[in-house]
Amino acid sequence: MNVQSIPMMMTWSRVVLIPVFLICYYAPIEDARFWAGLAFMIAAITDWFDGFLARKLGSDSKLGAFLDPVADKLIVAAALIVVAAEYHDNIWVILSAVVIIMREVSISALREWMAENNAREVVAVSSLGKIKTASQLAALTWLIYGGELWGIDWGQLGFPMLYFAAVLTVITWAQYTRAALPEIIRSTESNS
Repeated sequence: MNVQSIPMMMTWSRVVLIPVFLICYYAPIEDARFWAGLAFMIAAITDWFDGFLARKLGSDSKLGAFLDPVADKLIVAAALIVVAAEYHDNIWVILSAVVIIMREVSISALREWMAENNAREVVAVSSLGKIKTASQLAALTWLIYGGELWGIDWGQLGFPMLYFAAVLTVITWAQYTRAALPEIIRSTESNS
């Protein structure tokens, strides 16, 4: 195995972990939610680590740059759907899930469109976007597990963290849209 291929394998592992996480979550086994939370946490760690490793090894590729955010969005969407179904009686969880999914899809589309217009750097991931992602992944891990460990009720910590992630989601959505607006206007005017 080529060391250069490790980041791409980690990206693919996130896609493979989606059914693993879902099977663990719904399996009629003891500690099913612990194992589902662990699978999701591993996916979350690879989200950060594969990009870092790709840059460190100089193995970034166009396929990797495209596939990495797709893998991220797929596992986050699956987790959000599971969490929203689990806590379907909590309107704030549902709204947070809907807002996060809407933002992820629209910003992915915006980044793709900006890349086609040679302006992808305008909507490059910001520091606040990274904080949003970290808080979102932590919240989802805690809500998926939903139990107590080391005397801490992680499920209860997951709710405020999810709401915090949803607020950051709206802020970063507005920031990226505002940054792209000049390019959108320029494109609209040139097509008129």
